[in-house]
Amino acid sequence: MQLLNSFGKLFTQRSTRRAVVSLVVFVLLWEIGSRSKEWLGFALPWIGAVPAPSAVLKVWVGLLDDPGYWQSWYLSLFRVMAGFIAAMVIGIPLGLLMAVSKTFNRLWFPSFEVLRPIPPLAWVPLAILMLPGTEPPVIFVTFIAAFFATVLNTLLGVQSIDRSYFRAAQCLGFSRKDTLFHVVIPGAMPHVFIGLQIAMGLSWVALVAGEMIAGKRGLGYMIYDAYSMVQIPTIIMGMLTLGFLGFFSSAMVRYLGRRLMAWRSY
Repeated sequence: MQLLNSFGKLFTQRSTRRAVVSLVVFVLLWEIGSRSKEWLGFALPWIGAVPAPSAVLKVWVGLLDDPGYWQSWYLSLFRVMAGFIAAMVIGIPLGLLMAVSKTFNRLWFPSFEVLRPIPPLAWVPLAILMLPGTEPPVIFVTFIAAFFATVLNTLLGVQSIDRSYFRAAQCLGFSRKDTLFHVVIPGAMPHVFIGLQIAMGLSWVALVAGEMIAGKRGLGYMIYDAYSMVQIPTIIMGMLTLGFLGFFSSAMVRYLGRRLMAWRSY
């Protein structure tokens, strides 16, 4: 109930109302541009070949009764959340350890930096060969995409803490455990949650690539299947579904960050 009240307050804010107005204007311009040949007598470049929002909405409404659409929706969300949570559970402690232990950092940071630039899509063939079944390879790809962003932002978050806080903790007689829980973790939290928002977006990007190659179901596979049958409204509908899911999942990460950092002014 408290979560619903928070979202209710959000939609009463002026910035949110402006965002809604901008979306409505965007959809109207899209509709006009797509129907420019019908309404204006000539087709606008690029957008004139794109189906209008009304056509996409018609396809979307038709799919609401299709169990396959909801199954794809559920599978994609499950894969992203599984990979994201695994990246968060492993990546945050690893980033903290690399930040507070110079020995651990010297041992593992070079390997981390070698693996980090590898695109998630490049991991797909290896994941298919090494992991059994259909779900583990796709989840692994979403995990890899979120993992490096989470670790790096956690590491940078600790490194950004003002050194005077550590000296103050030392003067107050803090143990290493006290310093970790009262200085390091709270000080790194803003960077950590920025990293988690980035990681969530990267997970959705990697998901689509993974599902197109290794998935049997899911929104990414549905988009690829629609492409093979030249169903452009279905492609756009799948893209918009991914957009809405990505938006709300990132909003949940921001909400969690605000709850855990109530002491920080926004």
